[in-house]
Order: sequence, then C-alpha cells, then structure tokens
Amino acid sequence: MASEYLITKINKACVVEFRIPSLMDPVVIETIQNGLGRLVDEEDQRLLILDFSRVEFISSQAIGFIISLSKSVGSFPNSKFLLCGINEKLMEFLKICRLDRILKIKPTQSEAINSLAMV
Repeated sequence: MASEYLITKINKACVVEFRIPSLMDPVVIETIQNGLGRLVDEEDQRLLILDFSRVEFISSQAIGFIISLSKSVGSFPNSKFLLCGINEKLMEFLKICRLDRILKIKPTQSEAINSLAMV
C-alpha cells in the first residue's frame, strides 16, 4: 500500500483516503494512478470513494486521472464512483472546470458511504 493514500473496505465499497495535502507531484500522481488502477482492474472494485479531506492542492494531471478513473469504474454495471471531503478551494476549481457536473461529489465520507447503500 502506498503512503500517499489509505484504503479501507466498508461492506462492498472501497474508500481511498488521500494522506497528503498536495496532488501536484507527477511522480506521486503516477504512483496513485497505478495503485488505484490495479484496484479497479485487478481487484475488481466497482464501488469507489475518493476522500479528499486532507488535500489542499491538485494538479490538472491529477484531475485527468480522476476523470479517467471515473470513466473506468463507470463502464461497469452496478458501479459507483464518488468524491468526498472536497474543500472550498478545490470545489471552486471543479466548478470552474464544470467537473462538478460530471463527477458525483458528497460533502463527507459518511454521506458518500450512505449513498452507496442505495446501489
């Protein structure tokens, strides 16, 4: 497991909590991308929550990876991909890019987990 994030399985859902304040370093992003890609492709995780509670900064490369992961998870039946814990600055960035319209975002991890119960 990477030190950049912590994976917790709750029922059938997989919660990924980022442990670093910045998703700006290309090497770190690639490490995360590879790890979470394996989680979806090899471990067959279809209910995925990314928790950004500790993240303050995010790069366009990280946004691209999140969109790609969302599409990958969303291509499977009975799958769900959620973001949560987005701070005000990051939410403003997502809204400017209109990504709040294509990514499902919940305010807290518990709300995200509860919304998966409806799948």
